[in-house]
Amino acid sequence: MSELSVRNFYDELAHEYHLMFRNWDASMAYQAEVLGGLVRQSLGAGPHSVLDCSCGIGTQAIGLALAGHRVIGSDLSPVSAARAAAEAAARGSRLPAAAADMRQLPFKGTSFDVVLCADNSLPHLLSGQDMRAALLGMRRVLRDDGLLVITVRAYDETRQTRPTATPPQVSETRDGQVITFQLWHWHEDGERYDLEHFQLIPAENTWQVRVRRSTYWALTRPQLTEFVAEAGFTNITWHSPTSSGYYQPALTAQRTPSAQ
Repeated sequence: MSELSVRNFYDELAHEYHLMFRNWDASMAYQAEVLGGLVRQSLGAGPHSVLDCSCGIGTQAIGLALAGHRVIGSDLSPVSAARAAAEAAARGSRLPAAAADMRQLPFKGTSFDVVLCADNSLPHLLSGQDMRAALLGMRRVLRDDGLLVITVRAYDETRQTRPTATPPQVSETRDGQVITFQLWHWHEDGERYDLEHFQLIPAENTWQVRVRRSTYWALTRPQLTEFVAEAGFTNITWHSPTSSGYYQPALTAQRTPSAQ
């Protein structure tokens, strides 16, 4: 992963990220309900201490904080992390948020009940070395039997079909409709792809066009399962959108207790 390119992608997107949602606050509440349900299944009602290590502008973290959990956010993008904290405060909640690389989490060991890495953030890591570093770090900051929650795109089928674009998403704003879509340019290895993220924003009878670029590793479920197991997690379970109600496949796993 090029840290600078990913950081730039989200620094530039931070102020307009919410425009991808028809109703951002409703999405926060929905995602918190589903993700909170996965946490309850493993750890009970809580409230729990949660690290959202790819918090972005707070879509998952703010919803979980409003639901009563003790949430800390971190993100590679300082602009995104700052907006997450501000948006939480604007909604009467508290979300301490810091700029941090998920491969080098700046938190004490065994500090959290839950570590969340949602919204297809982990596939920004493009090598096995980076993937292992991130997952070992997540394990380090989890308490014994703590819960790891990862959500990613459904890449198993995608790797077979290799789509070159996503359907346009249309959201309503006070200024008109915003259109978001992506172009995918696959690498020769068939596993990684360069993404161009387009937003068309209305402006005085014309459109402002925003284009941001980044790269992803289209990890299949078996690949990610292997990395998670290798990092020292057990009870690895995949939850499909059909079973969980979440918009992406979700993996849950628990930290293997440390040897005494």
